[in-house]
Amino acid sequence: MHIDHAASPNQNERKTAIQFVVLHYTGMASGEAALARMCDPVAEVSAHYMVWDDGRVTQLVEEDRRAWHAGVARWHGLDDLNSRSIGIEIVNGGHDVPCADGSLPPYPAVQIDAVIALLRGILARHGLAAASVIGHSDVAPQRKIDPGEHFPWSALAAAGVAVHPVENGGEGCVWMGGDADGLNTRLAALGYDVSDPMAAVRAFQRRFTPDRVTGFADARTLTRMGEVEMALRFAGRVT
Repeated sequence: MHIDHAASPNQNERKTAIQFVVLHYTGMASGEAALARMCDPVAEVSAHYMVWDDGRVTQLVEEDRRAWHAGVARWHGLDDLNSRSIGIEIVNGGHDVPCADGSLPPYPAVQIDAVIALLRGILARHGLAAASVIGHSDVAPQRKIDPGEHFPWSALAAAGVAVHPVENGGEGCVWMGGDADGLNTRLAALGYDVSDPMAAVRAFQRRFTPDRVTGFADARTLTRMGEVEMALRFAGRVT
């Protein structure tokens, strides 16, 4: 695939090997504004790639360098996600710049196709599994909500570049206690930082039950959690 280049000064040396790919939305009014910010040394933010809404891809930081995209984050008990990951910013206003009717802006199909193609190359180059592709809200559930509940994880999973279970529509009563340790253990096994359990549940829901982001683990959330665990096992990573 063709990739443009716009070097960002906001980078430094990696401290660890690449283990993950973290997906973000830009949360700004335009791709041009997001690119300018990531190339501004005062902003001190960057990503390895930005995928435009028309499918173009721009590389800002070489993959062997540490881009500044994840911030304070943890996954599977690991910190310094900037060193451990490749960051992809996807041009989308998200919650910060919604549509005129208040809805979240869609991700165009041509953009998602480009994300999939980009991920295929990254996963192949670094020997990473589909389960290595995660969202910013997964690794920083107390701070971040991108790429948002409107991000089409299922399309990525269908292409083999992410993990997402098939919806089965489980319903039930809201879980509000009584098995906190068991729930937290399961969330931690999936990778979430459970120091704020409700934030961790919301992060899980934002990705896997995006139509119901409550912070409470209802029966559908718990069912979905089991499906995610099963999907990860089939993907080759036992949790």
